[in-house]
Amino acid sequence: MLEFKTVRIEVPESCNVIFGMAHFIKTVEDLYEALVNAVPNIKFGIGFCESSGPCLVRHEGNDDELRRLAAEKAFEIACGHSFIIFIKNAYPINLLDKIKNVPEVCAIYAATANPLEIIIVETESGRGVVGVIDGLKSKGIEKEEDIRMRKEFLRKIGYKLK
Repeated sequence: MLEFKTVRIEVPESCNVIFGMAHFIKTVEDLYEALVNAVPNIKFGIGFCESSGPCLVRHEGNDDELRRLAAEKAFEIACGHSFIIFIKNAYPINLLDKIKNVPEVCAIYAATANPLEIIIVETESGRGVVGVIDGLKSKGIEKEEDIRMRKEFLRKIGYKLK
């Protein structure tokens, strides 16, 4: 048996999502610590799929709604040792290095505010992540006006010098 599925992740307004793979039950607590130490006012929920023993979705967070959403989506994904984090009051750019430095984290597949689809394969023994679809298909190649607008935007929000 080999079956492909997708799980659609609709990212709530003013939120971002980070989806990745880790390898140990303490991942959910270590991710919690990494997030609260990275951005002081962050709100988040984490769902982590345990892939041995009781095979439960472990969950933590400091926002009840985001924690519930992360647990439910992690259960829908149900791929061993994957994790999903919904964040508010922070951006992935502020968190990715901290998350990557959590010893259990193996990979990050996506960090986005776009609609996300997780592509999953299921066999008799379990499920695995094949890949992700992050947002929409590219519509063209930027032109000079697009380059100017990109640079202005990055300076406006403070990510580049004037």
